[in-house]
Amino acid sequence: MRILFTTIGLPGHFFPLVPLAWACRARGHDVLVATTNDFRATVLRTGLPVCSWSASGGAADVAATDLFPHENQRFAHGLAFARIARRSLSGADELVRDWRPDLVVSERAELAGPLVAEDHGLPRVELHWGAAQLTEYRSAWDAEGGSTALGAADVLLNPWPPSLRPAYAETHHSIRHVPYNGDASVPRWLTSHRHLPRVCLTFGTLLPHLGSRDIAGFVVPLLRRLSSLDAEFVVAIDDEVAATWPDLPDRVRHVGRLPLAEVLQTCVATINHAGQGTALTALAAACPQVMIPQFDDQFDNAEAAAKGGAGIMLLPDETTIEAVYRACRSVLEPAEHRTAAEQIATEIAAQPSPADIAARLESWF
Repeated sequence: MRILFTTIGLPGHFFPLVPLAWACRARGHDVLVATTNDFRATVLRTGLPVCSWSASGGAADVAATDLFPHENQRFAHGLAFARIARRSLSGADELVRDWRPDLVVSERAELAGPLVAEDHGLPRVELHWGAAQLTEYRSAWDAEGGSTALGAADVLLNPWPPSLRPAYAETHHSIRHVPYNGDASVPRWLTSHRHLPRVCLTFGTLLPHLGSRDIAGFVVPLLRRLSSLDAEFVVAIDDEVAATWPDLPDRVRHVGRLPLAEVLQTCVATINHAGQGTALTALAAACPQVMIPQFDDQFDNAEAAAKGGAGIMLLPDETTIEAVYRACRSVLEPAEHRTAAEQIATEIAAQPSPADIAARLESWF
């Protein structure tokens, strides 16, 4: 088959597609990734072939919605994705006519590929990242003047373990979360013997770049408070962001880019924003979480993991340095969060792998 993978230009949206795209390619299928031109370099580093169908669309569009009130942010993000789709539609239609795929596989925020697939009568698969239903995304497409109503995908793939899914997702097909972190340089200290339990703090690839959120202004004093715990801390964040931070306590082992999948396997806990990739990677590693969601699906992700017993969620108005310190101490000391996280990790490991799903695509379509 010729399989077209489509994505918004954001790492957190594209990275979950990478293992499935490579699994399809390994089975001998022709694979092509379509995205915006400003995101091509990120796709190229995966080794997958990529074609751009419009100039831009990703972090800048989402950042422009950052000042919307919390209760309107999902709709605002949906508007950003709808506008990216409108800019991409003509290029998407041209690409589908020229490359003639047999199947279109999209992450759930990318709309141009699914819309053109429907126009051309092509089957399509949607990777449903995040625990939230996010009906606001479709409402935003309608409000933006979308000329075509978008129907449901033929197959919805969901990497969340079934025990943590809400009712609307019960009929989704499971796919195991296999983390992809981009460049994955593993420092030698990460594989060596640890003298202290390790805690990883991360806020993902997008949040540290949003101007309205002073991540450093919160994280730096937080790390100073956490340094009184009997643990070492690593902060996984873009190197250019880390370079602007002041000196940190001795208990902070590293601040900068790290491959999260490898890091969390060595950690007894993580403090994070409950982004899709971070939350699932922590669950797969049986790593208890202190989750501080900021927007969109992060609240649903954090609520799902917390209800499963694998961590503690703090809402924005609850998030003080002392509250995070107490929550971190709570997930470090008793065994209940670790036990729950191990049970969920076992459930994730039992889901069909991307290789299994690649094989099933051949019988489904």
